[in-house]
Amino acid sequence: MRICILSDSHDRGPMMAAAVAAAMAEGAEAVIHCGDIIGGNTLRASLKLGLPIHAVHGNNLGDPVSIARIAHNSDDQLHYYGQDATLKMGGRRIFLTHYPHIGHGMACTGDYDLVCCGHSHETEVRQQANVKGGLTWLVNPGTVAGLGAPSATWILADLADLSFEIRQLTNVGTPA
Repeated sequence: MRICILSDSHDRGPMMAAAVAAAMAEGAEAVIHCGDIIGGNTLRASLKLGLPIHAVHGNNLGDPVSIARIAHNSDDQLHYYGQDATLKMGGRRIFLTHYPHIGHGMACTGDYDLVCCGHSHETEVRQQANVKGGLTWLVNPGTVAGLGAPSATWILADLADLSFEIRQLTNVGTPA
């Protein structure tokens, strides 16, 4: 199962939708959003594409009531979890949070195959040693809005073999 992992869209709906569309074109079946969506309108273009979206809060909550309302009325297309989420997807155990320090801590538990986080606007894909003697993937897709970063980024992940490809948005203008 391929998925789109993104974060920190910061009200840049067209940029988020461009990443989701690109991921769909490469076979993605779901989207994980690691927080800082800001407002409900950010999600509208991406929801029209038809992939299920799994999202958490960030530190820039914007309008969580609107986002929760959209989720409630989305026929299970938008799953909005709050601070964090534990998912089972593609046979993998996934933990989703906004904050890298929480992501690091959860990766260290060994309870997950993949931990996704955001917040720093810095892209990172690495394996973290865990207390069970194994390794857990820790993935931060950077910022799909491109704010405070060299470029707007997202990650195409394949859960079957736990491979992760960092992608840059090239067909959408950079935010002002």
